[in-house]
Amino acid sequence: MFTRRGFLETVAAAAAVSPLASQALHAQTAGEWGSPVFDLHFHPRPKPEANIAHQDGAGVTKANLLGAQTLAQFKAIDAAAPGRFTWFARGDISKPEGIASLKQAVKDGAQGLGELKFHVAADGPELKNVAAMAADLNVPVLIHFQEVDHFENEGKWSTGFAKNFEAMLKAYPKTKFIGHADAFWANVSADYHNEAAYPSGPIKPGGISDKLLSDYANFYGDCSANSGNNALSRDAEFTKGFLSRHQDKLMFGSDCSCSDGHGAGISQANNPAAARLNGQCVARSTLTVLKASTTPGVFKKIVWDNAHKMLKIPA
Repeated sequence: MFTRRGFLETVAAAAAVSPLASQALHAQTAGEWGSPVFDLHFHPRPKPEANIAHQDGAGVTKANLLGAQTLAQFKAIDAAAPGRFTWFARGDISKPEGIASLKQAVKDGAQGLGELKFHVAADGPELKNVAAMAADLNVPVLIHFQEVDHFENEGKWSTGFAKNFEAMLKAYPKTKFIGHADAFWANVSADYHNEAAYPSGPIKPGGISDKLLSDYANFYGDCSANSGNNALSRDAEFTKGFLSRHQDKLMFGSDCSCSDGHGAGISQANNPAAARLNGQCVARSTLTVLKASTTPGVFKKIVWDNAHKMLKIPA
C-alpha cells in the first residue's frame, strides 16, 4: 500500500536526486483536480526541494514565486524543476533603489510585482509610483490589503482599501492590480467594517470588492491564504454566484506554509487568527472549495487559464 509517509519520502528523494524524477512523479498525480493547477501565490522555501515537495503534495502543476528579488534567486529554485515556476519581484517601494530593483527584476524576467506588503496607504505615493511603473512595463501588481492586526503591534498594510482604492483603479487604468488578503476578501460582504480579520456568517451582497471586480477591467482577485479560503467558505450560495460573475478575474493561489501539501508543519505561520486551518494545506482546502462551488470549465479558468493569460505564458 502506498502510504502518505511513503509518498512524502518518495517526493523528497526524487527532488534531492533528480528534478526530472520529481516531474515524472508529479505527472502521476497531475489529474487529481481534473485540471492542471497554477498557484499564483507561493512563497519560496529555504531549500529548493521543499518547494517541489509542496507542489507535488498538493497536486499543483506550476507555481508563481513571490518575494524573490533577483534573477539569481529565481534561477536557484527553477534549476531544481525547470518549467514549474514563474516569479514576481519584491522591493522596498518606499525607497528609490527599491523601485529601481523592481524595474530591473522585470527586465530580468519577473512577470509581475508582489506581494507588495508595506505599511503604506492603498492610494499613497508609494503605490502610485509602483502603479505607474507597472503600467509602463505591462506587468501586474499583487497587493496585500489588511486593516486588522493578526497579532499585537503588527500594523496595517495598504490601508484604506474600501474607501480609497477605487481612485487608484481609475487613475491607472492600464495597470493590472491583483487584490489579496484580509481587507480585500472581507469586503466581498457589504456589512464589513474592519471589525475582524476573518468575519464569519452569511455574506451580504454588494460588497466593495465584488463591485470593483465588476466595474474595473484592471482589477483581479487572488484566492489565496486563510482570507480567500474563509471568504469562499462562508456562504455557499454567494460563492457560486461570485465565482460565476468573476470567472475571468479570479486566480487560485495558496499562500500556504505547510511542508508537504497535506498540512504538515505550520500552514498559517505567525497568524493566530487563522487557526481554523491548522493541520490543513491551504492549497488543498481552497482547491476543494473551488471545485465544489463551480463547473469544471470555470474551475479550470480560475486554477489555470486566467493566470496564464495575465502572465502571458503558454498554457
